[in-house]
Amino acid sequence: MEPSVINPIYSLLSLIFWFIFFFLFLMPALRRYSLNKAREALISTLEEKRKSRVITLIHRQESVGFFGIPFIRYINIEDSEQVLRAIRLTPPDMPIDLIIHTPGGLALAATQIANALVRHKGPVRVIIPHYAMSGGTLIALAADEIIMDPNAVLGPVDPQLQGIPAASILKVLEKKDIKDIEDHTLIMADVAQKAIDQMVNYVVWLLMENGMEEEKAKAIAQELATGKYTHDFPLGVDKLRELGLNVSTEVPEEVYQLMELYPQPMGAQVPSVQYIPVPYKTEKKLYNFIPWQR
Repeated sequence: MEPSVINPIYSLLSLIFWFIFFFLFLMPALRRYSLNKAREALISTLEEKRKSRVITLIHRQESVGFFGIPFIRYINIEDSEQVLRAIRLTPPDMPIDLIIHTPGGLALAATQIANALVRHKGPVRVIIPHYAMSGGTLIALAADEIIMDPNAVLGPVDPQLQGIPAASILKVLEKKDIKDIEDHTLIMADVAQKAIDQMVNYVVWLLMENGMEEEKAKAIAQELATGKYTHDFPLGVDKLRELGLNVSTEVPEEVYQLMELYPQPMGAQVPSVQYIPVPYKTEKKLYNFIPWQR
C-alpha cells in the first residue's frame, strides 16, 4: 500500500483512539458532575418546601471500590467538620433537616455532630429513610424530632472496644476469678466500664438538653447504651416510641427521591455530606433562598 494511503488511515485510527480515550476518561467525571447538580437541585427544592437547612450524611456501606475491592464508609472526622460548617452557616433560629443513612462510625465524630445539633436554637429534625445505626442513632437522639420511614431502624449506642462490645468484656469479670484473668483483659474491662458510664451519662445529658425529664432520659440511656442488645439489633418505630422518643413517620417524598441520586459508586466515592455551601440571611423571619427562589 502506498505511503500516501497509509498516512490518512493511520491518522484516522489515531484520532479514533484519542476520541475513545477522552470519552472514557471524561464520561465518569461528567456523570458525577451531573449527579451532583441533580442532588443540589433536589436539596434546594426540599429547603424551599420546608424552609430549613438540609444536610445529608449518607454512606453506602455496600459500595464496591477501586479494582472491585469492597470498602465501607463510616462517620468520620471529615464528616463532622463538614456538618459543623453547614450548621455554622445556618441562622440560629432556622430549622435544620439532617438526612442520615449510615452504619455508624467514629464516636468522637458522631458526638461532635450531636453536640452541634442539640445546641442549635432552631428546630432540629433528623430524617432516616432506611437506617441510622450506632453513631447515627446517637446523632438522631440530638434531634427535636426523629422522622423515619415506617420500616426504617435505629440501633443501640453501646460502646465497642476494638470491635468487641464493652458490656461483653465486663462479663468476663463475672464469669472468672480475678486470678484467672489476664492483665490485658483486666485493663480492657476497666476501659469498658468507663466507656459505658461515659456513654450513659452523655445520652442522659443529650436527651435532657432537649427538655426530657431526667428519669425518662436515664431509662432510655440504660436501654440503648449498656449492652442490653447486640450492637446491630434493629430498633423500629414502635419500639422507639415505646421508649418515649418523639418519632414521626412523615418522611417527605423528596427524601426518597434524593436517596435515588446516591447510587452505589463504582470506583469513585460520592460526598457523604452535602448542602448548599452559602450562608443564609434572615429578614423579618423570612428566609432568603436566592438564587434558588422561584
